[in-house]
Order: sequence, then C-alpha cells, then structure tokens
Amino acid sequence: MKCPKCGSDNTNIQVVNEQKLVTKHHGVIWWLCIGWWWIFVKWLFLTIPALLAAIFIGKRKKIKNIQKSMHVCQNCGNTW
Repeated sequence: MKCPKCGSDNTNIQVVNEQKLVTKHHGVIWWLCIGWWWIFVKWLFLTIPALLAAIFIGKRKKIKNIQKSMHVCQNCGNTW
C-alpha cells in the first residue's frame, strides 16, 4: 500500500486496541416494564439504603474494546 503523504511503499499495518470505560445502562424494555415503578418504590421504602448504595457502590462500569488497523509509513511516519 502506498503512503498518501510521500508515496512510499515502505508501510506496515498494525492492529491498535483502544479501551474505553463506559457506564452500563438499562434498556428501554426494562424501563417500560420495571424501571418506572421500581425507582419510585425503592426511594419510597428504601431511601437510606438506596442513598448509601449510591454513595459507596457507585455506578456499574465496563470496558469497551475497539480494534482498529492503522497503516504506518516507515519513511515519513504518517499514519492513516
């Protein structure tokens, strides 16, 4: 493959793994069936435990991996 910047054929392809931390959310069906009344019941009857859980447990998070292939020119260092 030719470099678009210098036109050289001296290029390498590398796989780059990007990691992103995202917060897990409930889906639309959960909110329509359960969420609209569960949040109300939880705060009405379990206010103190819910506050403690929100403070000390925090939000649920997961790591999202994205793999990209990057071309690197060995002559000029251009990446695309």
